[in-house]
Amino acid sequence: MPRYPDIGWEHGKMVGGQRHHVQCNYCHRTMIGGITRFKKHLASKSGEIKGCEAVPKEVKETIRNHLAALKPKSMEKKKRRKVYVVKPLTHQNMDSEGSDTYVTNAKHELLASYEEEAHSDKQISTVAKEFLDAFSSDLSKDEQGSAPPRATDVGWAHGIMVNGDRQKIKCRYCSKVILGGGISRLKQHLAGERGNIAPCEKVPDDVKSQIQQHMGFKVLEKLKRQKESESLKNFGQHFNEEDYDGEFHNETSTRGIFCKRRGREVENVKSHKRTEKFFASQVSQAAQSALHSTFASQESIDQADIAVAKFLYDAGIPLNAANSYYFQKMADAIAAVGPGYKMPSYHSLRAKLLNKCGHEVGQVCKEIRKSWEATGCTVMVDRWVDRNSQVVLNFLVYCPKGTMLIRSVDASDIDLYGEGLLSLFDSIIQEVGLGNVVNFITDTTPSHKVAGNALMNKYKTFIWSTCANHGIELILKELCNLNEVKEVLAQAKRICQFIYNNAWVLNLMRKKTEGRDIFQPAMTEFVTKFLTLDNMISVKDSLHQMFTSTLWEQSTFSKQSAGEDVTEIVLNPQFWSSCMRVVKVSKPLVTVLHQIDSEDRPSVGYFYNAMEKAKKSIMLAFNNNETDYLPYLEIIQNARSEFHSPLHAAACYLNPSIYYGPSFSINSVIHKGLLDCVEILEPNLKAQDNITRHKACYEEAVGDFSRPVAIRGRETLSPATWWSLYASDYPDLQHFAVRILSQTCTITTAERNWTMKECMHSRNRNRLEQERLTDLTFVHYNLRLQQRQLAASGSKTPIRGERGPVSLDGRDFSIGEWIEDPGVLEGQDTSWMNVALPSDVDNDSIGVDDGGTEMSD
Repeated sequence: MPRYPDIGWEHGKMVGGQRHHVQCNYCHRTMIGGITRFKKHLASKSGEIKGCEAVPKEVKETIRNHLAALKPKSMEKKKRRKVYVVKPLTHQNMDSEGSDTYVTNAKHELLASYEEEAHSDKQISTVAKEFLDAFSSDLSKDEQGSAPPRATDVGWAHGIMVNGDRQKIKCRYCSKVILGGGISRLKQHLAGERGNIAPCEKVPDDVKSQIQQHMGFKVLEKLKRQKESESLKNFGQHFNEEDYDGEFHNETSTRGIFCKRRGREVENVKSHKRTEKFFASQVSQAAQSALHSTFASQESIDQADIAVAKFLYDAGIPLNAANSYYFQKMADAIAAVGPGYKMPSYHSLRAKLLNKCGHEVGQVCKEIRKSWEATGCTVMVDRWVDRNSQVVLNFLVYCPKGTMLIRSVDASDIDLYGEGLLSLFDSIIQEVGLGNVVNFITDTTPSHKVAGNALMNKYKTFIWSTCANHGIELILKELCNLNEVKEVLAQAKRICQFIYNNAWVLNLMRKKTEGRDIFQPAMTEFVTKFLTLDNMISVKDSLHQMFTSTLWEQSTFSKQSAGEDVTEIVLNPQFWSSCMRVVKVSKPLVTVLHQIDSEDRPSVGYFYNAMEKAKKSIMLAFNNNETDYLPYLEIIQNARSEFHSPLHAAACYLNPSIYYGPSFSINSVIHKGLLDCVEILEPNLKAQDNITRHKACYEEAVGDFSRPVAIRGRETLSPATWWSLYASDYPDLQHFAVRILSQTCTITTAERNWTMKECMHSRNRNRLEQERLTDLTFVHYNLRLQQRQLAASGSKTPIRGERGPVSLDGRDFSIGEWIEDPGVLEGQDTSWMNVALPSDVDNDSIGVDDGGTEMSD
């Protein structure tokens, strides 16, 4: 029964003995939140909770009068109560309406400490003065009708509430109405902070600077709170153990502050004063440190940038190191320590710190290993050859929980077609665990195919397959050998070389295409070719306008032989017709490559169906004219036979989003692949019989397979998760399906840092260094793979072909043949990546020297 008699309990009852779960006697709706919230439901109080539609009118009026009578008493009780909260000044405290007195006092104390220190030193920076002026003006600002009552945030001076709604604010300068996010979103708008809202284009510069400084101070309060929490751990040492038992009290009466401890009353007014003084000192120290770092002058920021750049240049570190996830984290950690931080020594980096990082990475890998028994795993062999023809094999293991590197081997001296490579592969299988391996993936290298197939035949407990990405690239390579495709790509390459070999022509193109590039580098040579061709088609009209414009015709480039050739190609309808024909074939294949290269879900369950859809798309693009599409489909089919795996077919059958689709039909390839997987992956004969017998329940969607939630989950859940939820009645079939659908069909790699790899696998190392380099390789790869996994879980991971045109790290080929042709324009600047987007291109930007060669401005 309730602790206090309340009128609301006459109209509702507790559910499960929980006072906060009340069921209405009239509409039988269960309210969560207690008796007060339930009474608002009965009274149909707008804005609080959905009202009861079945409550009698007299009951509704009684409850409304009851709530109205309680409100004045509650407000009067709050006024009489004095609340004393013992906690540090934080961003949440400053924005809450219940702590204005404490916040104001703390602000005045903080401001006074700054002024006193500045007076004693007789100097204060200009930036600090601006901050203090803004801070003090915030304290003295009168309440305005545009701000909510008792609001203290500086942002309210620049925004107006709409209809009294704190979440709907109108900017005073551009009149934009900001919905949601409150005053913080308005300040982001005024400060020009992109990401959540568009910046204000009409805000005065001084206001913008003030808001930016204010927001910078708020950001550093997070670091300040961390230091305060650490200080709180030792806070009990400041007090006498006879007076305190380690417990904080946050509420006292106005007559005196007394607490009952161990049967006696002890006065603790002095303790609260000491508490307040302690926190004030902590806030002052943290704020002074934050003021120094956040409001540093632009000159000091430039000096810090130069110091970082000199370190990278002097040490010969690749500049793409700045793209590392840990680069900014390192800077933040150093800034948190403050001036005087001593960087770790060479010996610490190669010994103690490397061991610590290795231990941390190893712990994550241990957690990944624990899931192998349940879901199985895929062993991947990533082969690469450096610029010195040194062959390195990286062995990675994939499972839905993450990918990890287990070994990196210099294979330059290994007998590729003898026992050496097979023995190496076998040792990896044993290290992972024979019972854990479901799929073993290599590339299309002949020696790897021979060794992988021999290993599968030896154990007959897992499937060997070639990388699906490599298979599609093999198809694209065969397409490039066709005469029609070869001619089109040669003409497209000629256009790229001409445009990207001169800054003025490149700027003109970027103006016509509104900043878009036609060249699209990808991870492999053949994907790059077809993506560039597709980009070229998308800006066809812009290229037409460029090469028929008056500006182009008046330039000397149009009169050169190279310019005339490119103009003729661009204006030739036959060229564009051939481009469209080639892209009809390549685009569906590149789409499959993007789909299976994504880390959103295991890809093996989607590859077979994606390839079938690509074939149908090609046929449809040619209006089902067999004469037109047959040569291309023959290439696809022949190449596909080289990398087809029964695992792909079985995974397609077991994927509920595909199997229950209206267009799915079982063919002999899928049926045979399913039976092969049952015999290979399930050694237990009784389990094999159960799988073949129970698969009919899956096909007919009976039992839990027919639940409405299971039907909805076919499209929304990952296939392995779907089976784990709805196939518990058929454990053997469930185990079989989960292990297959948890695999990948592509080789996952971290982006290749050639300098790091060559350093790791250099042969000119003594034994001690080689041991350390083994640890370094383990840490380097797994940090990148773990970061890639985190990125995939939070947002879509960049996939092949979707990176920017200047993001060239990790490419497997040279892009020079597409953007560099010294014979086109000798003596011209060919550094296309250094050409900025043009602010404008007009006649004034063209200069003609005595020799008639046009010069870039």
